[in-house]
Amino acid sequence: MDSSEPREERPRPKRGSPPAAPAPRDHLVWAIFNTLYMNFCCLGFVALAFAVKARDRKVSGDVEAARHFSSKARCYNALATAGSVVLPLLLGALIVTGVIHLSKLAQESVGFFTYQFSGSDDEDQ
Repeated sequence: MDSSEPREERPRPKRGSPPAAPAPRDHLVWAIFNTLYMNFCCLGFVALAFAVKARDRKVSGDVEAARHFSSKARCYNALATAGSVVLPLLLGALIVTGVIHLSKLAQESVGFFTYQFSGSDDEDQ
């Protein structure tokens, strides 16, 4: 069985090494965005500090520390984003419900102040 075409040799898979885990994300862009635009209670700045630490550890090769700092950066980014989005929405909802309540109260008080004392003066006699 001699063929004129050359055989393609496939590389054999390495059996000793496990597949490499993907490098952890550092969430740096999200932290920069939170620091510049949504810095609720300075949480964006704290997230930026942890994101930079995660990137430094990832570059130096310390994957476990990079995962730890990446997790902290993600948590602080989520808190900063939630605080910057949810609290203004909550404040707006409170203002709207307050205005509605005050308008109903004003309508009721107009009825109270326009009450006319009519009738005869039978009580004075």
